[in-house]
Amino acid sequence: MAIAREVFEQASTHRPQFTAPLGLSEALVRDISGQKHEPAWMLAKRLVAFSRFQQTPLPHWGPSLAGLNLDAISYFVRPDARESKTWEDVPVEIRDTFEKLGIPEAERLALGGVGAQYDSDMIYHNLKADLAAKGVIFENMDVAVHQYPELVREYFMTNCVPVHDHKFAMLHAAVWSGGTFIYVPKGVKVEIPLQAYFRMNTERGGQFEHTLIIADEGSDVHYIEGCSAPKFAAAALHAGCVEIFVKKGARVRYSSIENWSKNTFNLNTKRAVVDEGGTIEWLNGNMGSGTTMLYPMSILRGRGAKSDYLGIAFAGPGQHQDTGHKVAMIAPDCSANVLSKSLSGGGGKSTYRGLVRVTGGAAGARVKVQCDALLLDGVSTSTTTPVMRIERGDATVAHEATVGRLGESELFYLQSRGLTEQEAIRTLVGGFLEPVVRELPLEYAVELVKLIELEMESVA
Repeated sequence: MAIAREVFEQASTHRPQFTAPLGLSEALVRDISGQKHEPAWMLAKRLVAFSRFQQTPLPHWGPSLAGLNLDAISYFVRPDARESKTWEDVPVEIRDTFEKLGIPEAERLALGGVGAQYDSDMIYHNLKADLAAKGVIFENMDVAVHQYPELVREYFMTNCVPVHDHKFAMLHAAVWSGGTFIYVPKGVKVEIPLQAYFRMNTERGGQFEHTLIIADEGSDVHYIEGCSAPKFAAAALHAGCVEIFVKKGARVRYSSIENWSKNTFNLNTKRAVVDEGGTIEWLNGNMGSGTTMLYPMSILRGRGAKSDYLGIAFAGPGQHQDTGHKVAMIAPDCSANVLSKSLSGGGGKSTYRGLVRVTGGAAGARVKVQCDALLLDGVSTSTTTPVMRIERGDATVAHEATVGRLGESELFYLQSRGLTEQEAIRTLVGGFLEPVVRELPLEYAVELVKLIELEMESVA
Protein backbone atom coordinates (compact mmCIF):
# COMPACT_ATOMS: atom_id res chain seq x y z
CA MET A 1 0.00 0.00 0.00
CA ALA A 2 1.53 3.30 -1.05
CA ILE A 3 2.34 5.91 1.58
CA ALA A 4 2.05 9.61 0.75
CA ARG A 5 2.69 12.09 3.56
CA GLU A 6 0.29 14.67 2.13
CA VAL A 7 -2.66 12.31 2.33
CA PHE A 8 -2.26 12.13 6.10
CA GLU A 9 -1.70 15.86 6.59
CA GLN A 10 -4.15 17.45 4.15
CA ALA A 11 -7.91 17.25 3.99
CA SER A 12 -9.75 16.57 0.75
CA THR A 13 -11.63 19.44 -0.89
CA HIS A 14 -14.81 17.33 -0.90
CA ARG A 15 -17.79 19.11 0.65
CA PRO A 16 -20.14 16.92 2.70
CA GLN A 17 -23.86 16.85 1.98
CA PHE A 18 -24.72 16.96 5.69
CA THR A 19 -22.77 18.11 8.75
CA ALA A 20 -24.47 17.90 12.13
CA PRO A 21 -24.19 20.97 14.37
CA LEU A 22 -21.58 20.72 17.10
CA GLY A 23 -22.57 18.84 20.23
CA LEU A 24 -24.73 15.86 21.11
CA SER A 25 -28.45 15.75 21.81
CA GLU A 26 -31.32 13.29 21.78
CA ALA A 27 -32.62 15.04 18.68
CA LEU A 28 -29.37 14.30 16.86
CA VAL A 29 -29.45 10.64 17.92
CA ARG A 30 -32.97 10.36 16.55
CA ASP A 31 -31.94 12.17 13.36
CA ILE A 32 -29.03 9.77 12.73
CA SER A 33 -31.34 6.80 13.12
CA GLY A 34 -34.01 8.46 10.98
CA GLN A 35 -31.64 9.30 8.13
CA LYS A 36 -30.60 5.64 8.09
CA HIS A 37 -34.24 4.42 8.23
CA GLU A 38 -33.36 2.07 11.09
CA PRO A 39 -35.74 -0.36 12.78
CA ALA A 40 -37.25 0.66 16.10
CA TRP A 41 -35.03 -1.68 18.13
CA MET A 42 -31.86 0.07 16.94
CA LEU A 43 -33.21 3.50 17.79
CA ALA A 44 -34.20 2.19 21.24
CA LYS A 45 -30.65 0.90 21.76
CA ARG A 46 -29.23 4.25 20.70
CA LEU A 47 -31.46 6.14 23.12
CA VAL A 48 -30.61 3.87 26.07
CA ALA A 49 -26.92 4.39 25.32
CA PHE A 50 -27.35 8.17 25.04
CA SER A 51 -29.12 8.31 28.40
CA ARG A 52 -26.34 6.31 30.08
CA PHE A 53 -23.70 8.46 28.39
CA GLN A 54 -25.19 11.61 29.88
CA GLN A 55 -25.07 10.10 33.38
CA THR A 56 -21.52 8.74 33.20
CA PRO A 57 -18.43 10.88 33.97
CA LEU A 58 -15.26 10.86 31.91
CA PRO A 59 -12.60 8.36 33.04
CA HIS A 60 -9.84 9.83 35.22
CA TRP A 61 -7.50 6.84 35.53
CA GLY A 62 -5.65 7.15 32.21
CA PRO A 63 -4.28 9.87 29.94
CA SER A 64 -5.58 13.40 30.33
CA LEU A 65 -8.71 14.14 28.30
CA ALA A 66 -8.65 17.83 29.25
CA GLY A 67 -8.31 18.87 25.61
CA LEU A 68 -11.43 16.97 24.52
CA ASN A 69 -14.52 19.17 24.38
CA LEU A 70 -17.44 16.86 23.63
CA ASP A 71 -19.63 19.88 22.88
CA ALA A 72 -17.29 20.94 20.07
CA ILE A 73 -17.53 17.79 17.95
CA SER A 74 -19.72 17.16 14.93
CA TYR A 75 -20.96 13.61 15.50
CA PHE A 76 -22.44 12.92 12.06
CA VAL A 77 -20.93 14.02 8.74
CA ARG A 78 -22.24 12.51 5.51
CA PRO A 79 -20.20 12.80 2.31
CA ASP A 80 -21.91 13.78 -0.92
CA ALA A 81 -21.55 10.26 -2.29
CA ARG A 82 -23.55 7.06 -2.43
CA GLU A 83 -21.99 3.70 -1.72
CA SER A 84 -20.58 2.12 -4.88
CA LYS A 85 -19.11 -1.20 -5.96
CA THR A 86 -16.83 0.42 -8.56
CA TRP A 87 -14.16 3.04 -7.84
CA GLU A 88 -15.08 4.91 -11.03
CA ASP A 89 -18.42 5.85 -9.46
CA VAL A 90 -16.79 7.39 -6.36
CA PRO A 91 -16.46 11.20 -6.51
CA VAL A 92 -13.02 12.03 -7.88
CA GLU A 93 -11.81 14.09 -4.90
CA ILE A 94 -12.65 11.21 -2.53
CA ARG A 95 -11.28 8.58 -4.90
CA ASP A 96 -7.99 10.48 -5.14
CA THR A 97 -7.53 10.24 -1.37
CA PHE A 98 -7.95 6.48 -1.38
CA GLU A 99 -5.74 6.16 -4.47
CA LYS A 100 -2.94 7.93 -2.59
CA LEU A 101 -3.49 5.53 0.29
CA GLY A 102 -3.16 2.64 -2.15
CA ILE A 103 -6.52 1.03 -1.37
CA PRO A 104 -7.69 0.24 -4.96
CA GLU A 105 -4.25 -1.13 -5.84
CA ALA A 106 -4.19 -3.34 -2.75
CA GLU A 107 -7.65 -4.63 -3.64
CA ARG A 108 -6.50 -5.62 -7.10
CA LEU A 109 -3.36 -7.37 -5.88
CA ALA A 110 -4.01 -8.94 -2.49
CA LEU A 111 -7.51 -8.62 -1.05
CA GLY A 112 -10.72 -10.62 -1.16
CA GLY A 113 -12.90 -7.61 -0.42
CA VAL A 114 -12.61 -3.93 0.43
CA GLY A 115 -14.70 -1.34 2.23
CA ALA A 116 -13.87 2.38 2.31
CA GLN A 117 -15.50 4.82 4.71
CA TYR A 118 -15.31 8.61 4.45
CA ASP A 119 -16.40 10.43 7.61
CA SER A 120 -19.71 8.82 8.67
CA ASP A 121 -20.61 6.78 5.57
CA MET A 122 -19.19 3.91 3.55
CA ILE A 123 -18.58 5.14 -0.01
CA TYR A 124 -17.24 1.89 -1.49
CA HIS A 125 -17.79 -1.79 -0.66
CA ASN A 126 -17.06 -4.88 -2.71
CA LEU A 127 -16.47 -8.63 -2.23
CA LYS A 128 -14.97 -11.05 -4.74
CA ALA A 129 -17.59 -13.26 -6.39
CA ASP A 130 -15.99 -16.56 -5.36
CA LEU A 131 -16.23 -15.64 -1.67
CA ALA A 132 -19.84 -14.51 -2.04
CA ALA A 133 -20.59 -17.86 -3.69
CA LYS A 134 -19.34 -19.63 -0.55
CA GLY A 135 -21.83 -17.68 1.56
CA VAL A 136 -19.36 -15.15 2.98
CA ILE A 137 -21.03 -11.87 3.89
CA PHE A 138 -18.88 -8.73 3.78
CA GLU A 139 -21.12 -5.72 4.02
CA ASN A 140 -21.46 -2.14 5.15
CA MET A 141 -22.75 -2.23 8.75
CA ASP A 142 -25.57 0.18 7.95
CA VAL A 143 -26.72 -2.07 5.12
CA ALA A 144 -26.42 -5.19 7.28
CA VAL A 145 -28.93 -3.76 9.78
CA HIS A 146 -31.54 -3.98 7.00
CA GLN A 147 -30.38 -7.05 5.07
CA TYR A 148 -29.47 -9.31 8.01
CA PRO A 149 -31.59 -7.93 10.88
CA GLU A 150 -31.79 -11.16 12.90
CA LEU A 151 -28.03 -11.71 12.94
CA VAL A 152 -27.28 -8.08 13.71
CA ARG A 153 -29.87 -7.84 16.48
CA GLU A 154 -28.53 -11.01 18.13
CA TYR A 155 -24.90 -9.89 18.22
CA PHE A 156 -24.76 -6.08 17.99
CA MET A 157 -23.64 -4.64 21.35
CA THR A 158 -25.28 -7.37 23.41
CA ASN A 159 -22.90 -9.63 25.38
CA CYS A 160 -19.56 -8.71 23.77
CA VAL A 161 -19.49 -4.92 24.15
CA PRO A 162 -22.79 -4.01 25.85
CA VAL A 163 -23.99 -0.42 25.49
CA HIS A 164 -23.32 0.24 29.20
CA ASP A 165 -19.69 -0.98 29.08
CA HIS A 166 -17.99 2.42 29.55
CA LYS A 167 -18.41 6.12 28.71
CA PHE A 168 -17.17 5.94 25.13
CA ALA A 169 -18.90 2.66 24.34
CA MET A 170 -22.11 4.42 25.35
CA LEU A 171 -21.26 7.33 23.07
CA HIS A 172 -20.47 4.94 20.24
CA ALA A 173 -23.74 3.07 20.64
CA ALA A 174 -25.66 6.35 20.51
CA VAL A 175 -24.07 7.79 17.35
CA TRP A 176 -22.39 4.90 15.50
CA SER A 177 -22.38 5.06 11.71
CA GLY A 178 -20.87 2.90 9.00
CA GLY A 179 -18.35 0.14 9.55
CA THR A 180 -18.13 -3.50 8.56
CA PHE A 181 -20.26 -6.61 8.98
CA ILE A 182 -18.66 -9.99 8.27
CA TYR A 183 -20.19 -13.45 8.52
CA VAL A 184 -18.17 -16.52 7.54
CA PRO A 185 -20.22 -19.76 7.27
CA LYS A 186 -19.27 -23.03 8.93
CA GLY A 187 -16.08 -24.57 7.60
CA VAL A 188 -15.35 -21.79 5.09
CA LYS A 189 -11.73 -20.64 4.87
CA VAL A 190 -11.24 -17.13 3.49
CA GLU A 191 -7.77 -17.51 1.99
CA ILE A 192 -7.01 -13.84 1.29
CA PRO A 193 -7.67 -10.92 3.66
CA LEU A 194 -10.66 -8.62 3.73
CA GLN A 195 -9.98 -4.96 4.44
CA ALA A 196 -11.74 -1.75 5.38
CA TYR A 197 -10.19 1.71 5.50
CA PHE A 198 -11.65 4.56 7.53
CA ARG A 199 -10.87 8.18 6.65
CA MET A 200 -11.96 11.07 8.86
CA ASN A 201 -11.84 14.28 6.82
CA THR A 202 -13.81 16.95 8.72
CA GLU A 203 -12.44 19.49 11.18
CA ARG A 204 -13.94 18.97 14.67
CA GLY A 205 -15.33 15.72 13.30
CA GLY A 206 -16.05 12.41 14.96
CA GLN A 207 -15.97 8.93 13.48
CA PHE A 208 -17.83 6.05 15.10
CA GLU A 209 -17.69 3.07 12.75
CA HIS A 210 -18.82 -0.35 14.02
CA THR A 211 -17.16 -3.63 13.06
CA LEU A 212 -19.02 -6.89 13.74
CA ILE A 213 -17.38 -10.19 12.77
CA ILE A 214 -19.01 -13.61 13.21
CA ALA A 215 -16.80 -16.57 12.32
CA ASP A 216 -18.96 -19.69 12.44
CA GLU A 217 -17.68 -23.14 13.49
CA GLY A 218 -14.46 -24.23 11.82
CA SER A 219 -14.15 -21.10 9.68
CA ASP A 220 -11.10 -18.92 9.12
CA VAL A 221 -10.77 -15.22 8.16
CA HIS A 222 -8.22 -12.41 8.24
CA TYR A 223 -9.60 -8.88 8.45
CA ILE A 224 -7.48 -5.73 8.19
CA GLU A 225 -8.47 -2.20 9.19
CA GLY A 226 -6.61 1.00 8.38
CA CYS A 227 -7.39 4.49 9.63
CA SER A 228 -6.15 8.04 9.04
CA ALA A 229 -7.14 11.69 9.32
CA PRO A 230 -5.61 14.99 8.14
CA LYS A 231 -4.16 17.68 10.38
CA PHE A 232 -6.51 20.30 11.82
CA ALA A 233 -6.11 22.91 14.54
CA ALA A 234 -9.13 21.70 16.51
CA ALA A 235 -9.56 18.37 18.26
CA ALA A 236 -11.28 15.43 16.57
CA LEU A 237 -12.64 12.22 18.10
CA HIS A 238 -12.54 8.60 17.06
CA ALA A 239 -14.58 6.16 19.15
CA GLY A 240 -15.17 3.10 17.01
CA CYS A 241 -16.11 -0.36 18.23
CA VAL A 242 -15.05 -3.85 17.14
CA GLU A 243 -16.95 -6.98 18.20
CA ILE A 244 -15.66 -10.40 17.15
CA PHE A 245 -17.37 -13.75 17.75
CA VAL A 246 -15.13 -16.78 17.20
CA LYS A 247 -17.20 -19.95 17.21
CA LYS A 248 -16.05 -23.52 17.96
CA GLY A 249 -12.81 -24.36 16.17
CA ALA A 250 -12.80 -21.10 14.19
CA ARG A 251 -9.91 -18.67 13.73
CA VAL A 252 -9.99 -14.90 13.25
CA ARG A 253 -6.99 -12.68 12.67
CA TYR A 254 -7.71 -9.01 13.18
CA SER A 255 -5.01 -6.58 12.03
CA SER A 256 -5.27 -2.84 12.47
CA ILE A 257 -2.96 0.07 11.65
CA GLU A 258 -4.30 3.31 13.12
CA ASN A 259 -2.60 6.53 12.02
CA TRP A 260 -4.92 9.30 13.13
CA SER A 261 -3.59 12.88 13.14
CA LYS A 262 -2.19 14.35 16.35
CA ASN A 263 -5.30 16.44 17.02
CA THR A 264 -7.34 13.22 17.33
CA PHE A 265 -8.44 11.53 20.54
CA ASN A 266 -8.50 7.81 19.70
CA LEU A 267 -10.81 6.22 22.29
CA ASN A 268 -11.60 2.90 20.68
CA THR A 269 -13.12 -0.36 21.98
CA LYS A 270 -12.23 -3.82 20.62
CA ARG A 271 -13.29 -7.19 22.02
CA ALA A 272 -13.56 -10.84 21.02
CA VAL A 273 -15.56 -13.72 22.49
CA VAL A 274 -13.94 -17.08 21.74
CA ASP A 275 -15.66 -20.48 22.00
CA GLU A 276 -14.23 -24.00 22.36
CA GLY A 277 -11.04 -24.56 20.38
CA GLY A 278 -11.29 -21.14 18.72
CA THR A 279 -8.43 -18.73 18.15
CA ILE A 280 -8.33 -14.94 18.05
CA GLU A 281 -5.19 -13.22 16.80
CA TRP A 282 -4.77 -9.50 17.32
CA LEU A 283 -2.19 -7.34 15.57
CA ASN A 284 -2.41 -3.65 16.41
CA GLY A 285 -0.30 -0.70 15.30
CA ASN A 286 -1.04 2.61 17.00
CA MET A 287 0.55 5.94 16.10
CA GLY A 288 -0.40 9.41 14.99
CA SER A 289 -3.16 10.34 17.45
CA GLY A 290 -2.35 12.77 20.25
CA THR A 291 -4.07 10.59 22.85
CA THR A 292 -4.91 6.91 22.50
CA MET A 293 -6.79 4.69 24.94
CA LEU A 294 -7.13 1.24 23.38
CA TYR A 295 -7.07 -2.19 25.06
CA PRO A 296 -8.36 -5.01 22.83
CA MET A 297 -9.82 -7.79 24.97
CA SER A 298 -10.23 -11.53 24.53
CA ILE A 299 -12.89 -13.40 26.47
CA LEU A 300 -11.98 -17.09 26.31
CA ARG A 301 -15.21 -18.82 27.27
CA GLY A 302 -14.75 -22.24 25.59
CA ARG A 303 -12.41 -25.09 26.49
CA GLY A 304 -9.07 -24.76 24.74
CA ALA A 305 -9.77 -21.25 23.43
CA LYS A 306 -6.66 -19.28 22.52
CA SER A 307 -5.66 -15.64 22.18
CA ASP A 308 -2.50 -14.14 20.63
CA TYR A 309 -1.83 -10.41 20.81
CA LEU A 310 0.93 -8.45 19.07
CA GLY A 311 0.99 -4.69 19.50
CA ILE A 312 3.12 -1.72 18.41
CA ALA A 313 2.70 1.81 19.72
CA PHE A 314 4.71 4.91 18.76
CA ALA A 315 4.58 8.04 20.95
CA GLY A 316 6.22 11.19 19.60
CA PRO A 317 6.13 14.84 20.70
CA GLY A 318 2.90 15.70 22.50
CA GLN A 319 1.54 12.17 22.25
CA HIS A 320 0.38 9.72 24.89
CA GLN A 321 -0.17 6.18 23.62
CA ASP A 322 -2.00 4.31 26.39
CA THR A 323 -2.50 0.83 24.95
CA GLY A 324 -2.45 -2.81 25.96
CA HIS A 325 -4.40 -6.04 26.03
CA LYS A 326 -6.95 -7.65 28.30
CA VAL A 327 -7.70 -11.35 28.50
CA ALA A 328 -10.31 -13.14 30.60
CA MET A 329 -10.16 -16.94 30.90
CA ILE A 330 -13.38 -18.62 31.90
CA ALA A 331 -13.07 -22.21 30.59
CA PRO A 332 -10.42 -24.95 31.09
CA ASP A 333 -7.24 -25.32 29.04
CA CYS A 334 -7.23 -21.79 27.63
CA SER A 335 -4.03 -20.04 26.65
CA ALA A 336 -2.90 -16.52 25.81
CA ASN A 337 0.28 -14.88 24.56
CA VAL A 338 0.77 -11.11 24.72
CA LEU A 339 3.70 -9.28 23.09
CA SER A 340 3.66 -5.49 23.24
CA LYS A 341 6.31 -3.21 21.72
CA SER A 342 6.43 0.55 22.23
CA LEU A 343 8.65 3.35 20.95
CA SER A 344 8.86 6.78 22.57
CA GLY A 345 10.73 9.84 21.32
CA GLY A 346 10.65 13.62 21.49
CA GLY A 347 9.07 13.59 24.95
CA GLY A 348 6.30 11.17 24.00
CA LYS A 349 4.63 8.94 26.58
CA SER A 350 3.82 5.26 26.08
CA THR A 351 1.90 3.16 28.58
CA TYR A 352 1.17 -0.54 28.53
CA ARG A 353 -2.04 -1.12 30.49
CA GLY A 354 -3.06 -4.76 30.63
CA LEU A 355 -5.32 -7.16 32.47
CA VAL A 356 -5.15 -10.92 32.88
CA ARG A 357 -7.99 -12.62 34.72
CA VAL A 358 -8.06 -16.37 35.32
CA THR A 359 -11.39 -17.38 36.86
CA GLY A 360 -12.10 -20.38 39.06
CA GLY A 361 -13.38 -22.35 36.07
CA ALA A 362 -10.21 -21.93 33.99
CA ALA A 363 -8.30 -25.07 35.01
CA GLY A 364 -4.90 -25.39 33.34
CA ALA A 365 -4.82 -21.78 32.12
CA ARG A 366 -1.55 -20.61 30.51
CA VAL A 367 -0.63 -16.96 30.00
CA LYS A 368 2.56 -15.16 28.97
CA VAL A 369 2.81 -11.37 28.85
CA GLN A 370 5.89 -9.59 27.49
CA CYS A 371 6.18 -5.79 27.28
CA ASP A 372 9.23 -4.24 25.60
CA ALA A 373 9.80 -0.49 25.42
CA LEU A 374 12.47 1.41 23.50
CA LEU A 375 13.23 5.05 24.35
CA LEU A 376 14.73 7.10 21.53
CA ASP A 377 16.02 9.84 23.86
CA GLY A 378 16.34 10.89 27.48
CA VAL A 379 13.14 12.95 27.76
CA SER A 380 10.52 10.35 26.72
CA THR A 381 8.82 7.95 29.11
CA SER A 382 7.41 4.44 29.17
CA THR A 383 5.23 2.87 31.85
CA THR A 384 3.96 -0.67 32.32
CA THR A 385 0.79 -1.18 34.37
CA PRO A 386 -0.15 -4.86 34.41
CA VAL A 387 -3.00 -6.25 36.49
CA MET A 388 -3.15 -10.00 37.24
CA ARG A 389 -6.22 -11.52 38.89
CA ILE A 390 -5.57 -15.22 39.25
CA GLU A 391 -8.19 -17.38 40.99
CA ARG A 392 -6.56 -20.78 40.41
CA GLY A 393 -3.37 -22.21 41.87
CA ASP A 394 -2.68 -24.42 38.84
CA ALA A 395 -2.52 -21.51 36.36
CA THR A 396 0.78 -20.83 34.61
CA VAL A 397 1.23 -17.07 34.39
CA ALA A 398 4.37 -15.20 33.34
CA HIS A 399 5.01 -11.49 32.93
CA GLU A 400 8.17 -9.72 31.90
CA ALA A 401 8.87 -6.13 30.94
CA THR A 402 11.96 -4.43 29.55
CA VAL A 403 12.78 -0.77 28.96
CA GLY A 404 15.89 0.27 27.04
CA ARG A 405 17.55 3.20 25.29
CA LEU A 406 19.04 3.17 21.83
CA GLY A 407 22.55 1.92 22.55
CA GLU A 408 25.41 4.29 21.74
CA SER A 409 27.78 1.41 21.13
CA GLU A 410 25.38 -0.24 18.66
CA LEU A 411 24.87 3.07 16.85
CA PHE A 412 28.63 3.65 16.73
CA TYR A 413 29.23 0.16 15.34
CA LEU A 414 26.63 0.53 12.58
CA GLN A 415 27.94 3.98 11.64
CA SER A 416 31.49 2.58 11.50
CA ARG A 417 30.18 0.11 8.91
CA GLY A 418 29.09 2.94 6.63
CA LEU A 419 25.54 3.74 7.79
CA THR A 420 24.44 7.29 8.54
CA GLU A 421 23.09 8.03 12.01
CA GLN A 422 19.50 7.93 10.76
CA GLU A 423 20.09 4.67 8.88
CA ALA A 424 21.60 3.17 12.01
CA ILE A 425 18.63 4.24 14.12
CA ARG A 426 16.19 2.80 11.57
CA THR A 427 18.11 -0.48 11.58
CA LEU A 428 17.98 -0.81 15.38
CA VAL A 429 14.31 0.15 15.51
CA GLY A 430 13.56 -2.33 12.72
CA GLY A 431 15.19 -5.12 14.69
CA PHE A 432 13.22 -4.15 17.80
CA LEU A 433 9.91 -4.29 15.90
CA GLU A 434 10.69 -7.35 13.77
CA PRO A 435 8.72 -9.92 15.86
CA VAL A 436 5.52 -7.96 15.19
CA VAL A 437 6.20 -6.76 11.64
CA ARG A 438 6.92 -10.28 10.35
CA GLU A 439 3.37 -11.34 11.23
CA LEU A 440 1.85 -8.91 8.71
CA PRO A 441 1.42 -9.62 5.00
CA LEU A 442 4.35 -8.09 3.13
CA GLU A 443 2.58 -5.02 1.74
CA TYR A 444 1.20 -4.09 5.18
CA ALA A 445 4.53 -4.74 6.90
CA VAL A 446 6.10 -2.27 4.47
CA GLU A 447 3.32 0.23 5.18
CA LEU A 448 3.78 -0.01 8.95
CA VAL A 449 7.55 0.41 8.74
CA LYS A 450 7.17 3.47 6.50
CA LEU A 451 4.62 5.01 8.86
CA ILE A 452 6.97 4.54 11.81
CA GLU A 453 9.83 6.06 9.83
CA LEU A 454 7.64 9.08 9.08
CA GLU A 455 6.83 9.42 12.79
CA MET A 456 10.51 9.12 13.71
CA GLU A 457 11.33 12.10 11.49
CA SER A 458 9.42 14.29 13.95
CA VAL A 459 11.75 13.32 16.81
CA ALA A 460 15.02 13.44 14.89
